[in-house]
Amino acid sequence: MSRPPEPTVVLVHGAFADASSYAQVVPRLIARGLDVVAPAVPNRSLIGDAAYVASIVRQIPGPVVLVGHSYGGAVITVAGTEENVKALVYLAGYALEEGESLGELQGRFPDSDLAAALVRTPFPVEGSTENGTDVSVRPDKFPAVFAADVDVRLAEVLAVSQRPLAAQAFADTAPAAAWRTTPSWGLVASSDRTINPDVERYGYQRAGMTTVEVDSSHLVMLSHPQRVVDLIEEAVRAVSA
Repeated sequence: MSRPPEPTVVLVHGAFADASSYAQVVPRLIARGLDVVAPAVPNRSLIGDAAYVASIVRQIPGPVVLVGHSYGGAVITVAGTEENVKALVYLAGYALEEGESLGELQGRFPDSDLAAALVRTPFPVEGSTENGTDVSVRPDKFPAVFAADVDVRLAEVLAVSQRPLAAQAFADTAPAAAWRTTPSWGLVASSDRTINPDVERYGYQRAGMTTVEVDSSHLVMLSHPQRVVDLIEEAVRAVSA
């Protein structure tokens, strides 16, 4: 009997970052012989971002392991309901319950250092007379809050090239929770100063995920890429068995 095809790994970045946050993970997965897709998430709204990622997933033939970092965890919670998604992997991420928003989940726990480092700026919304609000991290605070164990020169580049998150994304409620029906894995960044690690632990435990903890800053994919790859490969093996 032939083995099922190995899944494509889709890497979903989070807020204040872009797909380059997976720069140390992608080559390792490709060397392993896996197909990888790392889309640019608009970071405009949870509903819109999840719909965009879902549209990419639907066009991939065969099974998918969907990986989400940070806010990307909320995105895969919704987009992961696509039929060909066979596993979810959360990296220092939000595992929302159906009907729950980022603001509601975070509000159950003490603020991280991120709260005092955020900057809010208006941006024009096409077709509306009302401005939207972009949320980003103060560049001078970014290395310590977001990337404390990443090379400081790289952290400084990331700080000035970050992709903001529209405030709408904090308010949107998840219309579905894919982890309810899809095997899931979670990585807690135990030295995270962007998301309170207890937020990560709570979401993962509630979902009954296979969970590991890594002594890492929020950007665990850059500071501990092999640990991230190991967890993704665990999900890949489970899907391929």
